Amino acid sequence: MNISRRKWKRNFLTGLLFIFSALAAILFLLPTVLTISNSFMTEKEINANYGAMIDNASTDEKTYISEELNLKFIPDKVSFQQYLAVLFKSPDYLLKFWNSVIMVVPITVFQVLLAAVTAYGFSRYRGKLRELIFFSYVILMLMPYQVTLVPNYLVSEYLGILGTKWAIILPGIFSPFSVYLLTKIMRRIPKAYYEAAELDGAGEFQIFWHICLPLCRSAMLSVGLLVFIDYWNMVEQPLILLKEEEQYPLSVFLSQINQGDVGLAFAVAVVYMIPALLLFLYGEEYLVEGITYSGGVKG
Repeated sequence: MNISRRKWKRNFLTGLLFIFSALAAILFLLPTVLTISNSFMTEKEINANYGAMIDNASTDEKTYISEELNLKFIPDKVSFQQYLAVLFKSPDYLLKFWNSVIMVVPITVFQVLLAAVTAYGFSRYRGKLRELIFFSYVILMLMPYQVTLVPNYLVSEYLGILGTKWAIILPGIFSPFSVYLLTKIMRRIPKAYYEAAELDGAGEFQIFWHICLPLCRSAMLSVGLLVFIDYWNMVEQPLILLKEEEQYPLSVFLSQINQGDVGLAFAVAVVYMIPALLLFLYGEEYLVEGITYSGGVKG
């Protein structure tokens, strides 16, 4: 009797946990579902639900007037006019999208590659000086962007790259986040792997290329995914380090779109989410493997 009661209690608690998790997941997904569904609404339906846009003759600005906000998840009529406007009639949006790609992809690729080499050095060789340098990486990683923006601005101005995309790319490539994470992962690799390779006559480059990188492949992909999402959403760096609005990524431009056509804002937001969503869906398995990696044994 006691066994059945404990089993019933355990099943009841499991059911409550499942219901709570399902409700939390639904609440988390509601803004994304609302954005995607509203991007297929007609302009008339957008104005009816979120307010009509009027022109202010005195300030030459457009504002929205709405007596009541109506959140609607299912459009009355599916329309692709917002996407046609974004993809074909308004090249500014695509320009900002490609600005994001041009800046974020090199940062992600070269930060992970550079971090892999640096982390290999930290994991293979120990010493007071190396530990001090690694500790400085940890301190830099803990600092918010707002603190490091000032030295980045001064260094970019000194190098003559202020106002160019290199002012965003170069500091991003040398970010300490990937170095710290990959160092912790590479230090889990058993020393016996390295010793066996050295007995077979392998050099440092061969050990790094044929042993370390294959074992850390999932970890590098998961770190690359985190870096891409982080810089894909950057706002402070472009606002401070870039001078021309034509150079801004789409993450900065989204706030300006919200001040204009709400329907276009929904469509642009969906286009903006697609790369991050595709990468996450593709790299979810690698992300889990990278986090649970334990020195040659996964799980």
